[in-house]
Amino acid sequence: MTMLDAKVPSGAQDDAAKRDGDARPVRFIPDRGDAPALALLRSWETLLLALIAAIVTAASLASPYFLDIWNLSDATFNFTEKAIVALALAFVILSAEIDISVAGIIALASTMMGMTAAAGHPAAVIVAVGLATGLACGALNGVLVTVLELPSIVATIGTMSLFRGLAYGILGDGAYTRYPAEFAYFGQGYVWEWLSFEFTVFLGLALLAGIVLHGTAFGRTVRAIGHNPAAAEFSGLRVRRVKFWLFLAAGLAAGLASVMLTSRLGSTRPSIATGWELDIVTMVVLGGVAITGGTGTIPGVVLAALVMGLLTFGLGLLNVSGIIMSIVVGAMLITVVALPILLRRLSARLRRPAA
Repeated sequence: MTMLDAKVPSGAQDDAAKRDGDARPVRFIPDRGDAPALALLRSWETLLLALIAAIVTAASLASPYFLDIWNLSDATFNFTEKAIVALALAFVILSAEIDISVAGIIALASTMMGMTAAAGHPAAVIVAVGLATGLACGALNGVLVTVLELPSIVATIGTMSLFRGLAYGILGDGAYTRYPAEFAYFGQGYVWEWLSFEFTVFLGLALLAGIVLHGTAFGRTVRAIGHNPAAAEFSGLRVRRVKFWLFLAAGLAAGLASVMLTSRLGSTRPSIATGWELDIVTMVVLGGVAITGGTGTIPGVVLAALVMGLLTFGLGLLNVSGIIMSIVVGAMLITVVALPILLRRLSARLRRPAA
């Protein structure tokens, strides 16, 4: 995605149209793209990198503890689980759909894992139950959208309440707190020194998602569906099947995030991950994925996760309250989304020939 991708009619072409007596507006069609270096400079990912540099500079000047490697390692726990779901949700949004129920899936999967742990099962079984619950929830969303043809935003708002309600119905005001000791590794373990298991899994999944989206026919299919679902179907693409798999993947990612979050907290309450769906959608949109589908990159989503994680960590070191953090994140999202639009309008105005 580029910040300045709008083109305007050139003065030479307008003159040619006038000479031919053609009153129709002339549309400029470029015969070549930007040079690679210029395209990279104008990319959304470059803007996010600049934002990260600004956050790191400001936070390191404000707090001497910000650049400590162990503090940064701890900071990854604040966003890794959300970022894992954001990777899968990016595919769903790229296909011009959305899944609002991911936080409800996390709550229900955590509740089912708590029930399994209370029954005395080992950690491997608990993890399997969490992933299976996520898959089942994703499959239900996929059936509602691709078989019953419900609008995805309506279907997943309904299942969001359904999944969260089931968690409250099972647990009420109670909590599951007895998990086996080995289960703690999934949310608190380290692969090497300061490199946590959670962050390692996130990096691996980000690499996999990037290869699938940008290097395979399946990724191109998802983009084509997002650009124009009807045209994709007439072209022979199995639109419904692809979308079903995407909802299934989003459910599985939510199940995996539930495993890590429950392991990290060491307990389950029905209110777990409340409000996460908005943070996760924000990561995807901030990463440059068009909410209307078809456009976006996985590196953008990864950088957006880092932006949100570093920003909230830096504000936390300065003892900024959660309410102020929400205001700052919201303002940042609006600014970053509105900035390219303003730049495109400014560029178009500067290129417009004088009357």
